[in-house]
Amino acid sequence: MASASGLALLSKEERNPLKTSTYGTGELIADAITRGVNKIILTIGGSATNDAGLGMAAALGVKFLNQENKTLAPIGENLVHLYKIQFDKFILNNKKISFVVLCDVDNELYGKNGAAYVYAPQKGADEEAVQLLDWGLRNFEQVAKSQSNQEVNFKGAGAAGGLGAGALLFLNAEFNSGIDFILQMLHLEEQIKWADLIITGEGKMDTQTLSGKVVMGVAQLATRYGKPIIAIVGKNELTHQEIGTLGLKEVFALVNEKTTQSEAMTHTTELIAERISRLSI
Repeated sequence: MASASGLALLSKEERNPLKTSTYGTGELIADAITRGVNKIILTIGGSATNDAGLGMAAALGVKFLNQENKTLAPIGENLVHLYKIQFDKFILNNKKISFVVLCDVDNELYGKNGAAYVYAPQKGADEEAVQLLDWGLRNFEQVAKSQSNQEVNFKGAGAAGGLGAGALLFLNAEFNSGIDFILQMLHLEEQIKWADLIITGEGKMDTQTLSGKVVMGVAQLATRYGKPIIAIVGKNELTHQEIGTLGLKEVFALVNEKTTQSEAMTHTTELIAERISRLSI
């Protein structure tokens, strides 16, 4: 979904989770359906959105109404006004298509560990917007429960601005650990067995990394086979102790006291080469 509704598609000035939408993600799904697929694997994360999947569902024919029976635009700021979900023209009606969602975070839909409070600030939301979005996600849960008798607040529901919850409600999706699925698909364990050095990484290493994201999954495999592993990251916010719990031998961060985030993003190749030249393994 990040390729259609992702944060990387927007400039810093364009980021606003009150207005952004997962509509493009729904368009990708609709296109796949017209091509005759019967199973869709949806990877969620890196979103610029906080609409609980309303945009995605709208692209698939779902309508959203307020208490005055007026159609709502499927965006984050309208979650608080949601009163009724209309499935009359839903293209998945009477279709047998299975959905598997890959997700590597365990955030609940709302609250201090929810989609709005944890992720919306990096998507452009100020304190007032975060509160509004959180109220909206709570309202979304109530509407889903009253209309479809579906419980949409669970670990992972808050992923991708609440798309986790939307994927369950609208797509009846099955949820899998993203890293476990990818590691198995790539047969990474077999490759790690014969490797001398494992290199992994991510954009920002923080406490979310410790919740089972790529770095942690790869590090666990490397540790199992006694292989040294390093990580190359854009920014590191973990302590030495936390890094130690992952089993990483070294972490190379591009952003440091001498390199800004902007410089790291525009001179990535050169910086990686420079950092790796210090490798002593």
